[in-house]
Amino acid sequence: MSWLFIGLLAAAIIVLAGAEWPRLSERAGSRARRQRARARQKAQLRLLKNESDEFAASVQRDLERLPTIEEHDPSR
Repeated sequence: MSWLFIGLLAAAIIVLAGAEWPRLSERAGSRARRQRARARQKAQLRLLKNESDEFAASVQRDLERLPTIEEHDPSR
């Protein structure tokens, strides 16, 4: 192999790495690691339905207990 061939091959590798850098950094960068960790945390979350049902019932009871004002029709 000649030195020219090795130099051209190295230049081609550098150009290819430079062109693909944005896509590679999305997959391997620190931002990608944080996004993967956040996705794992979100996957472990659960929805608690019992508490929300109790909350909705208590809100309904509170609304029923509120005093109401009857509006008078001025045309009568």
